[in-house]
Amino acid sequence: MKLNEMRECLARHGIQLTKSLGQNFLHDARQLERIVALAELEREDKVLEIGPGLGPLTSRLLEKAGEVLAIEKDGRLVEILETRLADSLKTGENRLSPQLKIMHADALHFLEKEPMDWSDWKLVSNLPYSVASPILVQLAAGPLAPRRVVATLQLEVAQRLFARTDDDDYGILTLLIQLDFEPVEMVRIPPGCFFPPPDVESACVALKRRPQSLIPAQLRPVFRKIVKRAFSQRRKMMLKLLKQDWPRERLEAAMLELGISPMERAEKLGLEEFIALTQLLAA
Repeated sequence: MKLNEMRECLARHGIQLTKSLGQNFLHDARQLERIVALAELEREDKVLEIGPGLGPLTSRLLEKAGEVLAIEKDGRLVEILETRLADSLKTGENRLSPQLKIMHADALHFLEKEPMDWSDWKLVSNLPYSVASPILVQLAAGPLAPRRVVATLQLEVAQRLFARTDDDDYGILTLLIQLDFEPVEMVRIPPGCFFPPPDVESACVALKRRPQSLIPAQLRPVFRKIVKRAFSQRRKMMLKLLKQDWPRERLEAAMLELGISPMERAEKLGLEEFIALTQLLAA
């Protein structure tokens, strides 16, 4: 879907895009093809797309995947999506092909209220920037997470997903996602590739689910608690922050066993050290 087609479609239906919904639609064909390539789609793949908008990415996903579930919050766009995609997807019964399901819903609310097994799915989306982080945290955690995530995000969010210890972007989001996913690739997308152009820089990331969980399911709440508390005040020492939840003596013993200085701040500890600390404090 070219930029002029996008403008014409919106004008024909009298739709003005809403900034609060993060409606910056990617129209650049080259960038759309790069996103599909990062997804490494095969015909048997099932794809979850959040925020399809007018469907320029959706149509490409349907060419490669076996099943696409597109969740769109803006009811004005749902009917347009069905109409645009119907011609190429009609069955003999004059209904949309089973390979495409368009759902009118708030994706974040849907994911929170309707837990599903996404482990055989891939997430391929230009995520609404205002809710991208909570959607990723909600969806990409644990053994039910999609096996691959390809998402267009605000650049600063993408950088957090790829951050390492001591990076300015390293923090809670880094650890919550990297616990289950390995960062694969990140490519920048210029603002001019979107309509309307966003006020921020963007990037598409590819993440691959780890073949095995790094932590038992019962320890996940403890891991999250430690990470969130440790980064609640970045300039403070971890020991002082974690004392709100564990006795000082126990913390000092665990940190001594792991060779972590009691003066250390959270940004200095890697994923493996947070996992090890979780295992000791949960024992």
